[in-house]
Amino acid sequence: MPITNDSTITEFILLGLTDCPELQPLLFVLFLVVYLVTLLGNLGMMVLIRLDSRLHKPMYFFLTNLAFVDLCYTSNATPQMLTNFLSEKKTITFAGCFTQCYIFIALLLTELYMLAAMAYDRYVAICSPLRYGVKMSRRVCICLATFPYVYGFSDGLFQAILTFCLTFCRSKVINHFYCADPPLIKLSCSDTSVKEHAMLISAGFNLSSSLTVILVSYAFIIAAILRIKSAEGRHKAFSTCGSHMVAVTLFYGTLFCMYVRPPTDKTVEESKIIAVFYTFVNPVLNPLIYSLRNKDVQRALKNVLR
Repeated sequence: MPITNDSTITEFILLGLTDCPELQPLLFVLFLVVYLVTLLGNLGMMVLIRLDSRLHKPMYFFLTNLAFVDLCYTSNATPQMLTNFLSEKKTITFAGCFTQCYIFIALLLTELYMLAAMAYDRYVAICSPLRYGVKMSRRVCICLATFPYVYGFSDGLFQAILTFCLTFCRSKVINHFYCADPPLIKLSCSDTSVKEHAMLISAGFNLSSSLTVILVSYAFIIAAILRIKSAEGRHKAFSTCGSHMVAVTLFYGTLFCMYVRPPTDKTVEESKIIAVFYTFVNPVLNPLIYSLRNKDVQRALKNVLR
């Protein structure tokens, strides 16, 4: 749907995951179920940690924030996506598209550094157990949890503004199920080099810096675990980190595939599939990962269900 240079775009059209009409109802049911399970899992985790005083520890404080970010993350795109599955008019306003793009980038960056903060918490717990209460005081925990939000929403705003300062005159059809950076860049007829470089620098810096914190933390953790003489002690220490390692692997793996590439027609198509993983799969799996491998959470859940 070409538009002229002097046209003012007031809305975009989201193509979604597929243009096959027969699959729309099936996908609606599938993603509705996934969304409801995500809501139940993450809200349940937050309420459970709030209700059980034995879970009022730094580790679960960060887990509450991670569940909140995942909840907001998937809620940013799912309602619009579900509506579009059952609607012939798959439009989103310009302001709505900006907001969706901004919130996605902001929450993505927030989760990166929240996972890094959780890795640091595990490092202190295992490498300095006697000073854990001092090093991870309430004030420190609040600072470590606040930084990801402040930085994420600041850099997210900068990235979103760069995107929507572009001139969109080729089309208003977004080849995605939400307003993502790469397909929006493809719609621009103005010079996108500044935005593309800014996106690559931001993605490279944030992925590498947060991952460095995680890898360095785990290097010290592994060294400390190997110094534990008893097999039971090593297993107990490692089990406290296993869930976090799985969550990190899933999240960072999909993001490296998504953002550390220039936007082309092929990568935009691939990005839709990859986006499903970090938009729907990761948020629905995180509560399961942290509950199935955590005896404290399992014990608290049993007490609530009695």
